[in-house]
Amino acid sequence: MEFEFKDKYTTEDLVQIVRILRSPEGCPWDKVQTHRSIRKDFIEEVYEAIDAIDADDKEHLREELGDVLLQVVFHCVLAEEEKNFDLDDVADEICKKMIIRHPHVFGDVNAETTDEVLKNWDEIKMKTHSQKKTSEAMDSVSKTLPSLMRAGKLQKKARRCGVGPVDTDAALENVRNAFNEFEKSVSSENKEEKSIAMGKLLFSIVNLSEFTGTDCEESLYNTCEEFTEQFKAFEKATAQEGIDIQDPDTKVTDQLWINITKEKLEES
Repeated sequence: MEFEFKDKYTTEDLVQIVRILRSPEGCPWDKVQTHRSIRKDFIEEVYEAIDAIDADDKEHLREELGDVLLQVVFHCVLAEEEKNFDLDDVADEICKKMIIRHPHVFGDVNAETTDEVLKNWDEIKMKTHSQKKTSEAMDSVSKTLPSLMRAGKLQKKARRCGVGPVDTDAALENVRNAFNEFEKSVSSENKEEKSIAMGKLLFSIVNLSEFTGTDCEESLYNTCEEFTEQFKAFEKATAQEGIDIQDPDTKVTDQLWINITKEKLEES
């Protein structure tokens, strides 16, 4: 295949590059890939783009969005080869979807608040997917989502049918009950029983987060980041005191962790 080198390339050029890579004269690796074989690559590229967003690194974000776009184009070229669809078909479908789901912008529907927009969005989504039952909408929530995120989406759909706690107090009471149930299961030797109780506890916490205006996935992410920073300070402080925490014979007490963590918080 012929290819024109340029100073500035476009999305169409990217499609052409992938087609060349997939051609008989192309790359040995690219030629043998399938939708399933590069599935994991797609996931990894999206997470790397998220990392760039969290770091507020615009240059890195531009690069990572390019990697995500490559994945989209690659899947479109694979589908094109199978005579299923191409990139233009994908663009056409998402354009039509956005127009249909924003009748307050492209139509005569009124939606003054974010809540009204989301309510309309869900109703239109169910209608376009021919979903008559909320359970059908629940089935459409991706099972590959992080479980905390998936739980939140399922609960929002259930609440629109009046299922679930009605306020913060009710949600908090559900957490207490779930915790009591889990606490009882701890003494059990039945691992499945403990797993079920833990799942219910986490599910109830996700429900509570909605009423407190927080997001469990984001909250846990931030706590992980904070814990990592605290542990770095802990390593530095113990090293200064001549304590080798890598030594299996070293007894790291809870009090030592508490003291060093407290000092870090006071410094900040």
